Amino acid sequence: MALFFERPDSGERAILVHLNLHSEREPEDLREFEELVLSAGGDPIELLEGSRATPHAKYFIGTGKLDELKSAVAANSAELVIFNHTLSPSQERNLEKELCCRVIDRTGLILDIFAQRARTHEGKLQVELAQLQHLSSRLVRGWTHLERQKGGIGMRGPGETQLESDRRMVRARIKAIQQRLAKVRVQRDQGRRSRSRTETATVSLVGYTNAGKSTLFNHLTDAEVYAADQLFATLDPTMRKVVIPGQGEVIMADTVGFISHLPHRLVDAFRATLEEAASATLLLHIVDAAAPERATNMQRVAEVLTEIGADQLPLLTVYNKIDLLDEPLPRIDRDEHGVPQAVWISAQAGLGLELLQQAVAERLPGGLIRGRLLLEPQHGALRAALYRQQAVRSEQLSDTGSGTLALEIELPEPDLQRILHGSGLNLTDLAPL
Repeated sequence: MALFFERPDSGERAILVHLNLHSEREPEDLREFEELVLSAGGDPIELLEGSRATPHAKYFIGTGKLDELKSAVAANSAELVIFNHTLSPSQERNLEKELCCRVIDRTGLILDIFAQRARTHEGKLQVELAQLQHLSSRLVRGWTHLERQKGGIGMRGPGETQLESDRRMVRARIKAIQQRLAKVRVQRDQGRRSRSRTETATVSLVGYTNAGKSTLFNHLTDAEVYAADQLFATLDPTMRKVVIPGQGEVIMADTVGFISHLPHRLVDAFRATLEEAASATLLLHIVDAAAPERATNMQRVAEVLTEIGADQLPLLTVYNKIDLLDEPLPRIDRDEHGVPQAVWISAQAGLGLELLQQAVAERLPGGLIRGRLLLEPQHGALRAALYRQQAVRSEQLSDTGSGTLALEIELPEPDLQRILHGSGLNLTDLAPL
């Protein structure tokens, strides 16, 4: 069999391979694997399952299962074989040599989906970086026909030189992308510092992919973020200002969906994007309430949050898609202190969104302060500052007859603290309405 063959640019008809490995503490999810293939545009025509104590060093699967896979490829005229595992470069090369068709692993599959979904310049750079890092150890696969493994006169060919040349080009491109992404990270840091100085709260939507984050984001912000019933519909972070009743103006951020065992090179490549979640004032963990594997998905999200350093942030769980449950009743779940811990909603059906806004307002620090403030005539500058902030809801002369004004005000606590500073008044002078 030839060592090199023409591989098709894309393979739609795919055979899936999934092994139950005794050595795996957390096996890969078969249902998630099938959804990933469909999201990539693949046409899964057959699933090959097996069980082994440990992966075969050369082929990952055993020789018997390899013969079975060869027969399946031939019988179905399959162009692509996808493994629900991480393959080494040599295992991919050996399998392609035996099967004479493209072979990709779980990481390659996710990278392909990411390449299809990236929209912004930054997102495309991040995907390209992850792809190049994945490709750098697999370059030899495409140059096998040029390599000369034997020494001696007449046996030294251009393969090694060409391979090294390609590797240098890949390394140079990786370095250039990393430098450009470093600039993006600096710009994002500046933006976060600017929001921090203005004390604008940031609410980041996180969750398992396809939990409905973008649909909810569109409802809350009137944005037009791409939303679809597929894994990784959103890759690029989108941020919008939105007014939350009882809180005021906040920044809402939609982020990339999480998945079990997200490849490390993807976590590294998308770190600039994931930092939007890690620096949020409040995380909204969006959960597909109707998913059979709901608890497992929540655990996977918790693991990724830990990996990006966001596990200590305040978190409000949002159970979405309750319209698919038997009793689609929106509600807020509170702890023993009355603090909202979870909200049950349906973004698609528009159920419970006002309850979600109420819970967010309660969970964010420095919510809106409402009250009556008595101002003496010498507090003219303070009165003007409150009007500039559009905080005054009503004003009338008090019945004391001394020119005292009674103002009903409403504004975020940090803004009120700043305005009162130096006026001789403080929050204790504010009477409840």
